Amino acid sequence: MKRILLVDDDDVIRKVLGAVLQRAGFEIFLAADGRDGMRLLRSQQVDLAVVDVWMPEKDGLETLIEIRRDFPPIKVIVMSGGGQLGFRSPLDWAKRLGADAVLEKPFSNEDLLKAVLDALG
Repeated sequence: MKRILLVDDDDVIRKVLGAVLQRAGFEIFLAADGRDGMRLLRSQQVDLAVVDVWMPEKDGLETLIEIRRDFPPIKVIVMSGGGQLGFRSPLDWAKRLGADAVLEKPFSNEDLLKAVLDALG
């Protein structure tokens, strides 16, 4: 069974997406921000991290950079509802920083599952 870390500061989104992934047969670990997500990664082996961009404590791009540095084999999907970082969107930055896939919110359950399955190969 593939193991997925889902990191989002929005309780509802985190629980709903976690339930979707769990129903699809994945083992899910939930974290409310990048700091908690990295703590979980240091104690649990996962195959994929799905990370929101805009979060307190440690945002998704910082989390992506840390995952790439400390856990290179883990696949990463970055999701965001928009915003700009300079002249680029955060999802453009995520791609440049090594995200395996990006999802723009809102997205469907089918879009999430397709991105997860594609990232996991």
